[in-house]
Amino acid sequence: MGRPDPEEGQLPAPVKPPDGGWGWIVLLGCFVITGFSYAFPKAVSVYFKELMKDFHVGYSDTAWISSIMLAMLYGTGPVCSIMVNQFGCRPVMLIGGLLASAGMILASFTTNIIELYLTAGVLTGLGMALNFQPSLIMLGTYFDKRRPLANGLAAAGSPVFLSSLSPLGQVLLEKFGWRGGFLIMGGLLLNCCTCGAVMRPLDMGMKRKMGKAQDKYEAKEMLPIGGKSEEGISTTDGTKKGKKAKKKPKKGKKLLDFSIFSNRGFIIYTISKFILVLGLFVPPILLVNYAKDTGVPDTEAAFLLSIIGFIDIFARPACGMVAGLKWVRPHVAYLFSFSMLFNGLTDICSARASNYTGLVIFCVFFGISYGMVGALQFEVLMAIVGSQKFSSAIGLVLLIEAFAVLIGPPSAGRLVDALKNYEVIFYLAGSEVVLSALFLGVASYCCLNRGKKEPPPENNPSAGGGSDTEEAESDVQEAEEHSSDNHQPAHSTDNAVVVANEEANHVAEEQRGEGGGCPAGDGEVLARDVCNADQMVERDSF
Repeated sequence: MGRPDPEEGQLPAPVKPPDGGWGWIVLLGCFVITGFSYAFPKAVSVYFKELMKDFHVGYSDTAWISSIMLAMLYGTGPVCSIMVNQFGCRPVMLIGGLLASAGMILASFTTNIIELYLTAGVLTGLGMALNFQPSLIMLGTYFDKRRPLANGLAAAGSPVFLSSLSPLGQVLLEKFGWRGGFLIMGGLLLNCCTCGAVMRPLDMGMKRKMGKAQDKYEAKEMLPIGGKSEEGISTTDGTKKGKKAKKKPKKGKKLLDFSIFSNRGFIIYTISKFILVLGLFVPPILLVNYAKDTGVPDTEAAFLLSIIGFIDIFARPACGMVAGLKWVRPHVAYLFSFSMLFNGLTDICSARASNYTGLVIFCVFFGISYGMVGALQFEVLMAIVGSQKFSSAIGLVLLIEAFAVLIGPPSAGRLVDALKNYEVIFYLAGSEVVLSALFLGVASYCCLNRGKKEPPPENNPSAGGGSDTEEAESDVQEAEEHSSDNHQPAHSTDNAVVVANEEANHVAEEQRGEGGGCPAGDGEVLARDVCNADQMVERDSF
């Protein structure tokens, strides 16, 4: 009674997030998963030069490996949502860790670029997707007040792993070749299984057991001692079983809640993220090859990604702390818009960087802006849709972003092959990011803030005591439903009706005393309505 049934929604009834405790272990697991999910597709770019030599392919062909990984990470979002709602986060993450590792191990034995697409791209990308989304859902389950900070700390896993995986990949490439590097990377991905094992769901079973025991205790206290008490308890249990039997067809529930598309904030967020992803990942994916083509040694070129990662490490937690401030958190969408604008302008202003110093300066500012975007993107989505609908929302958003991922980096690679000029690529990517920032900021201000400023409709004073009458009648109806749900004796229902009648009569006397609230005959109509309701309840209980 009063407790939501977990079978009716996508997730069980919400438990108050602990904002700590085991949540810090969950945060650590989410940190590792986020690091692998976002840094791995970029770190693989270290191997692209060798892959181009061995398979005789161009930039666009090798760029498809990272694009397919990211596309699987995003495009399988609805599948992950369905699996999480059906089986829970922990089993899905364990399977994902095994798939991610198997994909890279199999990729080390491939003989052509198509096999690389299927193994390192599809299989590893799917495995990381089955880890990434459930970890975010668990993070939102364990944190509420500290959620912006938790999101910032978890997002810091991406730069930490990027700053370590890129130099590690370069070392593995020099000592073992790209095949040995892929094999060792596959072994590292098995750590995702460990992270999935610590994703312990908040215990709901104990609460349900305590609720059942409390219902039986209340039934014993309200009913007379003896056979009627046992009969009442059995009736209560039988009624609940009947309700569960009626709810069994609801097991074919909606595993994806498409009602979130009626939320204007969600629509604005989705469109802006689609435009953002078109250009966000292009600079870091092509940065290493760009530096190598300008004459930068291979080791120093790989170190550029480490610079982005190092700056990003501090930018994400710092931005999460700022987003958690009381006066900033209600306006976190505008902070997200500013971070995207900062990132886009960084791409545009650094398009002509032609030496190593210029590239280092670009990496510093790109790391700050990229960290801000990474720390805020899922916090904004959680603030828009809430934690209960977040599992469906993130799945649908990632699916839509997958199309942008498949368009952005491969198109940039084709332009590089055709134009042999990276300047155009940076201008194009920066313009797309700036456009997404402007759309989010302007649309949020025009569509959301103006809607909030509209005053609520005022009650018509000429209606008199109509609203009070409806409240009195609703009290009677609530008393009827209360009695039918708990199967209490007839005298408890009559008591509830008497209380409702007294409230209705009190309202009618006040209206007659004031004289201006309603016509003279409204009091009699009110009394007749309540009496009719009283007689109906008595017949039901009789």
